[in-house]
Amino acid sequence: MRQDEYQFWVYILSNRSHILYIGMTNSLQKRVTEHRQQTPGSFTARYKITRLVYCEQFQYVNNAIAREKELKKWTRAQKIALIEAANPTWEELMPDEPESEFFNADSLRE
Repeated sequence: MRQDEYQFWVYILSNRSHILYIGMTNSLQKRVTEHRQQTPGSFTARYKITRLVYCEQFQYVNNAIAREKELKKWTRAQKIALIEAANPTWEELMPDEPESEFFNADSLRE
């Protein structure tokens, strides 16, 4: 794989109560699926955080890591404003029902 083919993602998951989880991965669909498996003892399992509500794509891992660290330092209000600017209704961005459309990462790129 060439360097320009790499994809890295910073993402925000939420639950119905809007408890937030921020992470970074090189495989967004795989990582969200892992969160949805509710590994016992994990933060996302404890609070049932399974809904992808925001994500950003990066070409370089260092940029993704820096953005993840930046977002984790933000206030809750700043994080909510970021989500609502891109996804005002907190819509699930990666439905997991087999009959739904497959997640299309291209639709999230700007």
